[in-house]
Amino acid sequence: MASDTKALIRKIEALPAERVAEIEDFVDFIGSREQERVLTRAAAAASAPAFAAIWSNPEDDVYDAL
Repeated sequence: MASDTKALIRKIEALPAERVAEIEDFVDFIGSREQERVLTRAAAAASAPAFAAIWSNPEDDVYDAL
């Protein structure tokens, strides 16, 4: 375990139980937000080939210059 992780754990252990519960909720929130970002990036990457034919065409080349 990295020293910064150990320092964080020591700080958490020094807090009252109700504060530890808040920290756990916050960590869960950050984890779920990161999971949503991963899913969003994966969905964008998966859809890019499907949209490539629509986005890359001679008729829309004028918009590339904007």
